[in-house]
Amino acid sequence: MRKILATALLGAAAVYAWPAAANDGLMNIMKDPKQWGIQTGDYANTRYSKLDQINAGNVGKIQVAWTFSTGVLRGHEGGPLIIGDVMYVHTPFPNIVYALDLNDDGRIMWKYEPKQDPNVIPVMCCDTVNRGLAYSDGTIFLHQADTTLVALDAKTGEKKWSVVNGDPKKGETNTATVLPVKDKVIVGISGGEFGVRCHVTAYDSKTGKQIWRGYSMGPDDEMLVDPEKTTALGKPIGKDSSLKSWEGDQWKIGGGCTWGWYSYDPETNLVYYGSGNPSTWNPSQRPGDNKWSMTVWARDADTGMAKWVYQMTPHDEWDFDGVNEMILTDQEFDGKPRKLLTHFDRNGFGYTLDRVTGELLVAEKFDPVVNWATKVDMDKNSPTFGRPQVVAKYQTQEEDVNTKGICPAALGTKDQQPAAFSPKTNLFYVPTNHVCMDYEPFRVSYTAGQPYVGATLSMYPAPNSHGGMGNFIAWDNTKGKIVWSLPEPFSVWSGALATAGDVVFYGTLEGYLKAVDSKTGKELYKFKTPSGIIGNVTTYEHKGKQYIAILSGVGGWAGIGLAAGLTDPNAGLGAVGGYAALSNYTNLGGQLTVFALPN
Repeated sequence: MRKILATALLGAAAVYAWPAAANDGLMNIMKDPKQWGIQTGDYANTRYSKLDQINAGNVGKIQVAWTFSTGVLRGHEGGPLIIGDVMYVHTPFPNIVYALDLNDDGRIMWKYEPKQDPNVIPVMCCDTVNRGLAYSDGTIFLHQADTTLVALDAKTGEKKWSVVNGDPKKGETNTATVLPVKDKVIVGISGGEFGVRCHVTAYDSKTGKQIWRGYSMGPDDEMLVDPEKTTALGKPIGKDSSLKSWEGDQWKIGGGCTWGWYSYDPETNLVYYGSGNPSTWNPSQRPGDNKWSMTVWARDADTGMAKWVYQMTPHDEWDFDGVNEMILTDQEFDGKPRKLLTHFDRNGFGYTLDRVTGELLVAEKFDPVVNWATKVDMDKNSPTFGRPQVVAKYQTQEEDVNTKGICPAALGTKDQQPAAFSPKTNLFYVPTNHVCMDYEPFRVSYTAGQPYVGATLSMYPAPNSHGGMGNFIAWDNTKGKIVWSLPEPFSVWSGALATAGDVVFYGTLEGYLKAVDSKTGKELYKFKTPSGIIGNVTTYEHKGKQYIAILSGVGGWAGIGLAAGLTDPNAGLGAVGGYAALSNYTNLGGQLTVFALPN
């Protein structure tokens, strides 16, 4: 079983007064709803479009306008960029980049196909996905699976420079996009299942020179924290805050990877992101809080210094990675305008914080079946303020003991698939997993470049859910309440899109693009694309016409059985058995499908 596991690893929206130094060209693109200049729609990660030609009254009439085959199978996450009259499309490994001419029926203007060592594939977890390209000042940025960061001329596809961000021989890989900020490109790293000690790094966007690097755990200077000025829940973190929370040198192989999404507030000049699970998955081998894994980070974009941190799942026992997106909004909270950060964590809690100070304002379950903790302690006078109140029955401390019925499963109530926010409704639209698990830890030894998991998992639909493994929900972040919820037979592994037309779009693992009413959740349209959707819905306008674009190509953790041809139910870190029925509904593919209203 362990050999199988080893081989199977795989208010209103914020309106910013942007300073001149903060990359004017990209921000002008982000302010233009006709274009889609960054994977998350904007620096605030709202995935909201002001386009309203397609609206709740006519979305039922949209049709396929054109399609494009990527020529690659496996899981297609992320989405295309639209810069002017050009669309930039990416693929999973080998990470091909296409530039398509929107004025000429999507003609391929150039194609970039990196030459990567295929030995990186078995080191990637989970599937060979990539969450998309970035653009800044005439340059397309691609962070390859092998951690090579490449700068391409947006007009010609010619390589301007490249830099290696990690070492796949140690288990360091990449699945994420990057964040262009000012004159820098900020990137993360994957590898928590291989005992990598993870970090966030800023490179000069013109030259590729490293500017700063901040680790998730270790000595203060290497984490870029100030013991007296960096705060957690309003208090200084103190000297050696991370080192004191690990046994011996376990922090050196401690995980805390940064393979998720990044947001940025030009007013505070802070970059926000989450760090992932501690290594190993066997918690008895790493006693302590394991700081600062499972943490929301706020770093200064220029220096990398951390202003504040908040650890959501101290001493994680369930692989509840904290890498999901941080959505920035300016909203009223308790009758006062606040600069908010909203985060839907894998652990099943939806958090609302003050993004300037890191003050914790809301922490509530966004799936009622979450049972590993009763609540997050919100009493500011309590010694456990901000900590989840863990249920002993669902702890996984004993080696070779199978703890059953933990909700959510390791892939979380939500994984990396990003939510959207509409300033028209003040609601967040969240793709979720309605899945539970059995979890059995075992002792594992560390060898560089080899799997360092130490747990066997099995996954299945949450109880009393009639077999459904997902929901698409609307969430009120100031009250911590579900407003409406749509059940889905499989986890919703697609990123959402909210629009000024009062429509919210998302995709399903069976391959449906769906459109629902932003106020009520009423389904308004659906169309089945050639393969399961784990990509993120994008919209743009070209020659006066609004389009909706989605990559389909089943895969990712939920679809790893199909993507990698795995059949053992415990393979793919437990996901293969949980999603076995998916093969009855879809198959591998790699296609962009673009929709529009008929002429």
